[in-house]
Amino acid sequence: MRRNARPDATAAWWQDAVFYQVYVRSFADSDGDGVGDLEGIRAKLGYLELLGVDALWLTPFFRSPMADHGYDVADPRDVDPLFGDLAAFDRLVEDAHGHGIKVTIDLVPNHTSDQHAWFQAALAAGAGSPERARYYFRDGRGSEPPNNWTSVFGGPAWTRVPDGQWYLHLFAPQQPDLNWESSDVRVDLVETLRFWLDRGVDGFRIDVAHGMAKPEGLPDMDPAAVAVMAGEQNPEVVDPRFDNEAVHDVHRLIRRVLDEYPGRMAVGEIWVDSDERFARYVRPDELHLGFNFKLARADFDADAVRRAIERSLLAAGSAPPTWTLSNHDVVRHVTRYGDGAEGVRRARAMALVELALPGAVYLYNGEELGLPNVELPDWARQDPVYHRSGGAEEGRDGCRVPVPWEGVEPPFGFTTGSSTWLPMPAEWGPLTVEAQLEDPGSMLSLYRQAVEIRGSHPAFDGTELEWYGAPPGCFAFRRKGGGLICALNTTAAPVPLPPGEVLLSSAPLEGTLLPPDASVWLV
Repeated sequence: MRRNARPDATAAWWQDAVFYQVYVRSFADSDGDGVGDLEGIRAKLGYLELLGVDALWLTPFFRSPMADHGYDVADPRDVDPLFGDLAAFDRLVEDAHGHGIKVTIDLVPNHTSDQHAWFQAALAAGAGSPERARYYFRDGRGSEPPNNWTSVFGGPAWTRVPDGQWYLHLFAPQQPDLNWESSDVRVDLVETLRFWLDRGVDGFRIDVAHGMAKPEGLPDMDPAAVAVMAGEQNPEVVDPRFDNEAVHDVHRLIRRVLDEYPGRMAVGEIWVDSDERFARYVRPDELHLGFNFKLARADFDADAVRRAIERSLLAAGSAPPTWTLSNHDVVRHVTRYGDGAEGVRRARAMALVELALPGAVYLYNGEELGLPNVELPDWARQDPVYHRSGGAEEGRDGCRVPVPWEGVEPPFGFTTGSSTWLPMPAEWGPLTVEAQLEDPGSMLSLYRQAVEIRGSHPAFDGTELEWYGAPPGCFAFRRKGGGLICALNTTAAPVPLPPGEVLLSSAPLEGTLLPPDASVWLV
């Protein structure tokens, strides 16, 4: 048993867990249609157990028209036939638990699909109706929308309906925002939470956890405001679309339900730059964990990475910090760090840095294979970001290409069909699970070793870090309590190793020197 795989169901298993994000469409396809599904995931549980992860995070598999690949939910308490059915979900949960792996799922409380029964009823009911009160329907300013808010996906955040009113959507027009002042909305969320908790899920990832609440009167936004998730925000600019105080009432509601189910947890997607504002989401009566993405946004530079770590620890406060390098919304870190051999070296180094840190770690499917982002042809792009921006923004499809499992040509065992929902690069043969599994020098072998050591070695005890002096372009920290030392070299020259016995390194060591673009664990 892993050191941190605690048998007590009431223990905070998530505090130092290694989660594995499954982008359901792209993990494994069981029925040959080129789209990943729940049975595909179930068939790969042996691989996930071999990798050593503690828990899964499944992206939305609920009924949806797929305008935003499942984040436009038409029925939050059913499985879309594209991915299977409720029986398939129940089998997946039961088998995952049999492999010692927890299952957490996405929760999308900021908006629904425009095909949701509620929204269809709102369109039919007309202005001023209780049905419209579940969303943000407003009269316009003459022929203009009710305010100047823009969508994160590009264009205005309002769409006009035939009777002249407008409805709010901070994302795609097919994703109308829910009004959390409506008691119907709150009651329905509780029903959804209990539905999945009663089916055995171990927790939730809360989509757009800094959204939901809107300011009274929906005042105009500063035109300089940029949603933090879409780019760097000027700290002097207040964005009324996000991080409003009443959002914490929603998280307290979620927490009250979870507290009735021992051993269950919630992690929030929190795009908030301010450390003080972020800390409010992980107070004892709100979220258990929160993504702050600082590590995922740091350049491959020792000073930048150290600042990201220190700020993340500060923002988490008394809650465990949460670390991730990639997910389905950001460019894969092999590519961010330079692509090619350089990007792979740096990604290997950062994998050891991330897994050395106290707290929870989220891996994104395929990162353990060293997958890069893919430059897709325009005809293949499906992300609404690409289409809403008229092609000005590439969108997120490049990090969502299906996982390669075996063989030497597409579809690399992902599907028994001839094509995949996004095309796979012909040159991915050396990156398959099959090609890497028995290669001790592969990215997959590095991840397997690192996760195993992290979960079994006492040097990883303790929740605080102590920083050492290090040459420019490098850093070294020690885990207080356990004693693990992690050193990173982001320079172009070898540097002396800190004293200690080597546990694992991201690249072959040069005697007592740590090579460029490399990291090492010592005790």
